[in-house]
Amino acid sequence: MGGNGKPPAAPPVEVALGSNPFVDALSGEVDPLEAWLAALDRLAVKGEDVVPLRPQLVTPSAAAATPAAQPTPIAEPRAPDVELPLPQSALARLVGEEANQKLASLLGRIDGWDRFGLSRSALAQAFPFFYALYKLYFRVQSADHAKIPSTGPIVLAANHGGLLPFDGAMAVLDVLLHTEPPRLPRAIVERWAGTLPFVNVFFARVGQVVGTHENFARLLGEGEAVLVFPEGVEGIRKPITQRYRLQHFHVGFVEHALRARAPIVPMAILGSDDQAPILFDVKPLARLLGLPTAPITPTFPWFGPLGLLPYPVRYRIVYGEPLCFHERFDSEAALDPGLVRALANQVRRAIQTLVDKNRA
Repeated sequence: MGGNGKPPAAPPVEVALGSNPFVDALSGEVDPLEAWLAALDRLAVKGEDVVPLRPQLVTPSAAAATPAAQPTPIAEPRAPDVELPLPQSALARLVGEEANQKLASLLGRIDGWDRFGLSRSALAQAFPFFYALYKLYFRVQSADHAKIPSTGPIVLAANHGGLLPFDGAMAVLDVLLHTEPPRLPRAIVERWAGTLPFVNVFFARVGQVVGTHENFARLLGEGEAVLVFPEGVEGIRKPITQRYRLQHFHVGFVEHALRARAPIVPMAILGSDDQAPILFDVKPLARLLGLPTAPITPTFPWFGPLGLLPYPVRYRIVYGEPLCFHERFDSEAALDPGLVRALANQVRRAIQTLVDKNRA
């Protein structure tokens, strides 16, 4: 109690990603991101008065019967167990029944918001746009989905490229569409992305997470699939002469995989290095502007911001055999820098082999 007989004021809550999604959710105000997505819905049908896609999902009856005082984990519903809404926008109508079932099954396990800012309604509204990119723009083909564990914590490790993170978006969507029950990989994004207005909130709302050790450990501890690009920004800014040559790896993902007893699934993403070929990186200018890269491409800066848009290249995603280092080493091995670096190099070689094999 304070000296005036009143309880001391609660310490201020640190707001992550420039917005507190829990306060936003309880305030009754419209989330600016959801308003923006709704505007895109209306634009897609050229002026029709459209209600944005907001699936109303039927939760499992067993979960509904559980007393609120004794919550239990909700069983993961299979796609046929979930009621789907009718498509209400032009882009939503592009999404086939099977993909809609996958989305509805996933959303049935999300209770509004999660601790990292993932919003069920924002994810539902954004899905048709990314699905259109997946099917019509990048025309993604993929293989070996059976190598993705269906449950438990996993680390998906992939090569990175293409300036803007469309490779991450396509990888997330591919896993969601080809796992049962559908899994939403939580991509670890660079910390500098968490400082970008609007972008930081958008990433959080659709399930991506700023890369801190605490976030990574918590995601794996909750049994999530975590998508990492161990090259970091070196992957997206490599010049055209280094296309599909993996750069230096950060090794923190191996430490977390060992501690969480999680397998590492190598991924090869073909197409991303061709979507925005970098002729030259003006590093002094990038440092001056506080950006990871200041690229010169065949279209940028000549066409302004539009020059950063990716070319409509075809993507191919291939999954490799899971690397179960936790079966050979205990969690204490994460404290050995030499071993962690050696294991990270094994992952790098596995991804490079997948890339080379599928480029041929």
